[in-house]
Amino acid sequence: MKFMKLGSKPDAFQAEGNCVRYVSSELATDVIINVGEIKFYLHKYPLLSKSNHLQKLVLKANEENTDEIHLIDFPSGPKAFEICAKFCYGMTVTLNAYNVVAARCAAEYLEMTEDVDRGNLIFKIEVFLNSSLFRSWKDSIIVLQTTKSLLPWSEDLKVVGRCIDAIASKTSVDPSTITWSYSYNRKLLVPDRIAENQMKFLERVEYVPKDWWVEDICELDIDLYKRIMIAVKSKGRMDANVIGEALKTYVMRWLPDSIDAFASEVHNKRNKSLVETIICLLPCDKGVGCSCSFLLKLLKIAILVGADDASKEDLMKRISLKLDEAFINDLLIPARPPLTTKYDVELVQTLLNRFVVHEKGSWDLDIDEKNSKIAGDFLLGRGSLLNVGKLIDGYLVEIARDPNLPLSSFILLSQSIPESARPIHDGLYSAIDIYLKEHPNLTKSERKRICGLMDVKKLTMDASMHAAQNEALPLRVVVQILYFEQVRAAAAGVQGLNNHPRVDSHSLTNTTEEDWERTPRDEVKSLGNQMSEMKIMDQNVHKNGKLPKIGSKTNRVQLLRSRSRRIFDKLWVVGKGHGYPGNRSSETSGSSPSPTSMIQGETKSSGSSSRHRRHSVS
Repeated sequence: MKFMKLGSKPDAFQAEGNCVRYVSSELATDVIINVGEIKFYLHKYPLLSKSNHLQKLVLKANEENTDEIHLIDFPSGPKAFEICAKFCYGMTVTLNAYNVVAARCAAEYLEMTEDVDRGNLIFKIEVFLNSSLFRSWKDSIIVLQTTKSLLPWSEDLKVVGRCIDAIASKTSVDPSTITWSYSYNRKLLVPDRIAENQMKFLERVEYVPKDWWVEDICELDIDLYKRIMIAVKSKGRMDANVIGEALKTYVMRWLPDSIDAFASEVHNKRNKSLVETIICLLPCDKGVGCSCSFLLKLLKIAILVGADDASKEDLMKRISLKLDEAFINDLLIPARPPLTTKYDVELVQTLLNRFVVHEKGSWDLDIDEKNSKIAGDFLLGRGSLLNVGKLIDGYLVEIARDPNLPLSSFILLSQSIPESARPIHDGLYSAIDIYLKEHPNLTKSERKRICGLMDVKKLTMDASMHAAQNEALPLRVVVQILYFEQVRAAAAGVQGLNNHPRVDSHSLTNTTEEDWERTPRDEVKSLGNQMSEMKIMDQNVHKNGKLPKIGSKTNRVQLLRSRSRRIFDKLWVVGKGHGYPGNRSSETSGSSPSPTSMIQGETKSSGSSSRHRRHSVS
């Protein structure tokens, strides 16, 4: 810290109790000056030789035949007046970043100008400020911190403005030219970086981060912080990402981590002002500068402290542009009354709708533009959709545990995802499974609606295994899962299944709910167990690269036993008995193929040759 010493005489000021100060001298004092609750017993001559204002007050006191003067509305308090008085006596005083502004305001009040005496206190303080303190990074910040208690004097003397300009100018310098100390307690990217303490600069650090300055200004009050950030941004030389990092650091410094802390009204007004200020300082380019997680945290806080609608709307616009970068926990924003749900699902729905609209708009190109960009941009655009698809499925898993979540909200949020954003339905199935178990009082039609969100053909083997034995799912869905899983397994070559009656998926979906109930669930569960065996067989096939020999132990585990086929035959016959249009063609043809009999692209001859080949092996 830089300092300046004035005067050469020893300090002769003495204290008597807490309210009296006097100068130890052979000469008797002849004037009493009251500053606040402190009485200063001093001599007129040294004071009047430096202060124009005291000359006026002493003249007035003489007219009133009194030797006592009251300094009304003195800006800096007794300590600052004592500095000025010592300067008048020529005694040694030390000015530094902590007391210089108070001394400057006091000198201005006392009119200690060059008109009264050459080299007066105001002149010397201005030289110290301009030549030393405003050129020092940390001293400038300290000086700025002291100005708040001295308003409006510090503002009128332009000390605040000059501090802000000095600080903002230093943030824009080339980091490679920095030779002063600064605070950097975040993630240390380079060992032995310049420390927070003011140790001497012993050796040159090769790398100084662009955001080296953000921690030091975090100690400022939000009003001063805002003015510095506006000055930094106005220079136009600061990267938006650095601006975002600075705002994030300030929020982490001053806002509590606990949500319960925001519920308290003790600091609610300050927190609200802080959040609204940070939002207005966000980079102008809404797509860069701040991570989606940080923006969602700001939105969560803004809702909790009751920030104005304009601030929340600005955040939502920014978030909707980069929703694909968010994490599930970021979306878990507590709901506020009158909402009865645990989390604010409507807010997430709004963010998702805006993201989808923005994505569709970005792909609304002319045919020529599409042809030129499709190769490079398609994967990037699809990647953001895939990320959002996974994000919303994970969010659905979290909110599905809420007993107050309406079915309509769950369905609407799920359907807001484009089909291309959800190539696999495992996440959606997990959410549906949890919702069914947490809401056991759903009607059959409601269970059918929520299960209708899921495409069983897009479930992985593990999810299908789980779903096939899930008693919470309607029987219709379980059978569809079993059917498509067998078709998939047969198509993969796990077992050549030919020349068996076929039933298509259309007949399965057209069967009524009562028809499904006629089939004992135990039989379906048995088929689910057989599917587990099928998975084991499938893994062995992929591992060994060939089918096991007939008569071996692993071959004895038949993937589709006659009992399983009877289940599908029974379901097909039941559907056929109701005369569905999808079944009439098979009636007239005189055939009743099963779901395991015909694989797309496979003929009877190929199946026959396959059987002959296996027979010849044995």
